[in-house]
Amino acid sequence: IGDPVRHSRSPLLHNAAYEELGLDWVYVALPVSAGHGFAAVRSMVDLGISGLNVTMPHKADAADACDELTPEAMALHSVNTVVLRDNGTLLGASTDGEGFMRSLADEGVSVAGKSVLVIGAGGAGRAVVHALGAAGAEVTVAARRIEAARESALLAPDALAMLLSEIDSVVGESEIIVNATPVGMASESAPFNTDLLTPAHLVCDLVYQPAMTPLLEAAERRSAAIMGGIGMLLHQAAVAFELHTGHAAPIEAMRRAIAIL
Repeated sequence: IGDPVRHSRSPLLHNAAYEELGLDWVYVALPVSAGHGFAAVRSMVDLGISGLNVTMPHKADAADACDELTPEAMALHSVNTVVLRDNGTLLGASTDGEGFMRSLADEGVSVAGKSVLVIGAGGAGRAVVHALGAAGAEVTVAARRIEAARESALLAPDALAMLLSEIDSVVGESEIIVNATPVGMASESAPFNTDLLTPAHLVCDLVYQPAMTPLLEAAERRSAAIMGGIGMLLHQAAVAFELHTGHAAPIEAMRRAIAIL
């Protein structure tokens, strides 16, 4: 559910997984107008809807509608996955952070003890900050508003906060840089001076369409390692699938389903 939601790739991912495992389930995108997210989530109980995924602008309302939250969802006060349990109660989870960490694991990357700069303090950025902090990374959060950066930084132990306009001063000392802003979807710009990048950097962009954003292209020209947003998209869906169905996600079938992106 979301507003808008018809562009979502989630049906493609989940239906491919159901088909692969022979599950008699179907996943559809349902537009729900702003302000109706709480009621939509609560309707799961009466309608017998086994699971929901939730996108903007309903993630906070979904958290309020659930009977219980996972620790991640509670810390973020944000829910993107809801499960109707056998006892009729609703469990809310946030799978973005775990999805990001699994995408890093695919690349053989461990963040423990590494300095990570997260650009952006929106929903995805906050989930990533929380997951990075739990994994032992040394996190710095940069945002256009210092208040937003500070609030996000509270989600990771000893994380630092700074203004987006100041991040050139910390790019050199950051081993991993994560762009959690929409910059790159339609813009030709990057959120910092990419001439500061070196082959020692890993640059991650959570934008998944286009697969090669201007930031990743610039990073590649500087011989930095790069990681696009497809992996996080894939793995956050896989975590949701596992919560919904109780089955291990068929990752390769889901990966093939989004190979055209």
